[in-house]
Amino acid sequence: MNPLPFGRRAALLGLAAGATAPASVPVSAWAQASIDITRARTDPIPIAVPDLAGASAEGQRFGRDIARVIQNNLRSSGLFRPVERPGFTQTPETSAAAPRFQDWRVTGSQALVTGRAEPQGGNLRVEFRLWDVLPEQQIQGTAFTAPAANWRRIAHLISDVIYERLLGEKGYFDTRIAYIAETGPRDRRTRRLAIMDQDSENNRFLTDGSFQALTPRWHPNAQQIAFMSYNNNQPRVFLFNLETGRQEALGTFGGMTLSPRFSPDGRSVILSAARGGDANIYVVDLGSRRERQLTSGGGLDVSPCYSPDGTQIVFNSDRGGDQQLYVMDSGGGGIRRISFGRGRYATPVWSPRGDLIAFTRIAGGQFAIGVMRPDGGGERILSEGWQMEAPTFAPNGRVLMFYNETRSRDARGGGYSARLKMIDIAGFNERQVMTPTDATDPAWSPLLS
Repeated sequence: MNPLPFGRRAALLGLAAGATAPASVPVSAWAQASIDITRARTDPIPIAVPDLAGASAEGQRFGRDIARVIQNNLRSSGLFRPVERPGFTQTPETSAAAPRFQDWRVTGSQALVTGRAEPQGGNLRVEFRLWDVLPEQQIQGTAFTAPAANWRRIAHLISDVIYERLLGEKGYFDTRIAYIAETGPRDRRTRRLAIMDQDSENNRFLTDGSFQALTPRWHPNAQQIAFMSYNNNQPRVFLFNLETGRQEALGTFGGMTLSPRFSPDGRSVILSAARGGDANIYVVDLGSRRERQLTSGGGLDVSPCYSPDGTQIVFNSDRGGDQQLYVMDSGGGGIRRISFGRGRYATPVWSPRGDLIAFTRIAGGQFAIGVMRPDGGGERILSEGWQMEAPTFAPNGRVLMFYNETRSRDARGGGYSARLKMIDIAGFNERQVMTPTDATDPAWSPLLS
């Protein structure tokens, strides 16, 4: 299926009909009655997601496909356990009209999703209701109307509503992943900029492989990507506009520019520029294209990332003789080291919540993905492996994605393969993310809203 012609949730919901029923149960009531996100890690919420009803064959097909996407989203989080369908006794039509809660209790379900999907010309209207099975109460009732081609996004939006209503936190399903698609032998890799939905669907290559691409990063509006490009054999930061397909170089720095990242307000890009034997951190205003240097002195200062409020910047540097993590004020002052563990630290990224910084650690030939507080305390390793790098947070700060290289007999990879993986910040539910090629340098988009 072609990617969405627009990337904003507001555009998707421009024809939204609103709530199908105003009655709802507060999140706190659900949590007190049943389960919270901490318990859900060890005891996932059993939820029934039957096919949505449809008055026509086309409506039934949409209802079936949307239900499958919702199931897969919830299952992939590790916090929900979709109940197996052979135990369902109600038809989609009768459950949408009036759930027989005793039948759903028998399946072990604590929550139930019902609804219907109806094509309306070129549009699709989807109604859904979320139920608390034990007290037989409706938690949420909402309807969406959108172009029928956008049915997958409707499913992701419904998944986000379910996640938030039952767990009390924002979901992350209506998002995209930018990454680098890699093919060919290891010493002659072709690296293309690519994007896909967070569930690996709607994969699209943005560059043709005629030049190497690295380290993509999303603009806060999810419509622009900054990345490092070797176009014309000149390593520079480029901007790619998803709506127009246009790509342009960001400024004319005298040397290599690398590791770009947008500011939280989207008005500037922070990056590293190598001049001579050093690399320092600069901010480039997107309106005027004026640059401002933030760090100086000997050494390599790279991989800068703003805090969510834009007041601080984390980066890695060898200014102290070894590669470690540092935090400074957004103006470049108050630099202080925050990593003190064994090994070298790299690729820091600030959580959207502001409470954690994720990083890559290399020690004793072993790579690891971990998190620490912004003051350097509370360091925890989430996953270790032969070579893993480049963590990126989901927009709710609950899940990390990174890439992991493994030795392989696959001739396409020249003896190794590179795959994307997800893991919860608590260190559980590590799983592979499917891509059509080897994949590195993931970047999680904001919610498409």
